[in-house]
Amino acid sequence: MEQFDLIVIGGGPAGYVAAIRASQLGMKVVCVEKRATLGGTCLNVGCIPSKALLDSSEHFSLAKHKFRKHGIEMSDLTMNVPQMISRKNEVVKQLTQGIAGLFKKNKVEWAQGYGRFAGTDGSFKIVEVDGPTPRKLKAEKILIATGSEVIELPTLKFDGKNIISSTDALELASAPGHMVVVGGGVIGLEMGSVWSRIGSKVTVIEFADKILSVMDQQIAAEAKKSLTKQGLEFKMNTQAMGAKKVGDKMHIEVMDRATQARETIECDIILVATGRRPFTDGLKLETIGLSANDKGRIDIDDHFETKIKGVYAIGDCVQGPMLAHKAEEEGMAAVEIMAGQAGHVNYHTIPWIVYTWPEIAGVGYTEEELKTKGIEYKVGTFPFLANGRAKAMDESEGLVKLLADKNTDKLLGMHIFGPRASDLIAEGSTVLEYGGSAEDVARTCHAHPTLAEAVKEAALAVDNRRIHL
Repeated sequence: MEQFDLIVIGGGPAGYVAAIRASQLGMKVVCVEKRATLGGTCLNVGCIPSKALLDSSEHFSLAKHKFRKHGIEMSDLTMNVPQMISRKNEVVKQLTQGIAGLFKKNKVEWAQGYGRFAGTDGSFKIVEVDGPTPRKLKAEKILIATGSEVIELPTLKFDGKNIISSTDALELASAPGHMVVVGGGVIGLEMGSVWSRIGSKVTVIEFADKILSVMDQQIAAEAKKSLTKQGLEFKMNTQAMGAKKVGDKMHIEVMDRATQARETIECDIILVATGRRPFTDGLKLETIGLSANDKGRIDIDDHFETKIKGVYAIGDCVQGPMLAHKAEEEGMAAVEIMAGQAGHVNYHTIPWIVYTWPEIAGVGYTEEELKTKGIEYKVGTFPFLANGRAKAMDESEGLVKLLADKNTDKLLGMHIFGPRASDLIAEGSTVLEYGGSAEDVARTCHAHPTLAEAVKEAALAVDNRRIHL
């Protein structure tokens, strides 16, 4: 039996980051990962490949709809979907190989295969690896970082061809004529955008009466209007009841939840994007006296430790948003705590991002949350329409919104719908982290001409002193 200081189960953003940091802190580390490549869902079939397709399809959309305004004229524009998929695969390959290189550089051992608990040996926990080379490992400290998997609806079972998951949507050989997306969340909107830009008709079926319920609703409403203008069709407050194949088409039955009226939509393919669930199946937690809770998550304390001493858990399989950057922060903090340092994660400063175009991002409290909590607040907004760089880019859709405490001016939240919101939101996270105010943002010099000036103007707007509007 091989002995280590730390066994990490899972090689996604939570696991691989934790493994590297633990090795930097002097631990002898092995990371158990079931895939033939490292990086987990995020690098292999999630964040990275979807963003590669989003960028490719956005370039096509720009060429088709906006290049003429810049004086760039084209004819007979087509999208080579196999080449788009090939490029995406190459991006994934480079990055997953990069993680393997980081493991070698940092002396982290990689055990390929399924890791499962196999009991204890005194203070040591035993992990069996079922893979190309079966192994038996033991360590006093175990870090569970097994991530999550797509949710399959009982009425819409995946077949990989007609009813597909987000993973399948990354590999389509051509743009379907009509795609129905079940779920108006982040994944559904991103993947729906990819195929809509290339030419598919996209209908989004959403159970709730609004999209992106976790985000600020003024921002989400602006995003929905924009996506509708781009060609996406939304059926809100609607439930998908089931589907069947009729000839070479799919027929999906949906029901209006308010009126109970039903209709059948004919389409070519159905993408089910109703979220993800923690992946803890097959870990054999019971062999060490541990179990998942009723939501499938593993309960932990403030130091990421389970009720079993020496066994920790992070990422998608514990409470909190299922975000790669949240998982990475937990990975760093957990192993630093193991090493006697003061690891910490401020969950209030973790941003949410939707990589549609324009992009959607938010951090801190939403206006709805402040109302629910009874916190008095001030609002400052600034539209990209009045931002010089956005106008020069011909990307003037959207706005920046800041929320500040009415009495102290402390920044409470920042929300953006607009170009490069994913990059701009970092300023909000930073100011929230150090407890800064809207005035701090307003008094900070922002280079001209940049999109970031819209953030400064929104901060000025908190006290009704916008300059460029």
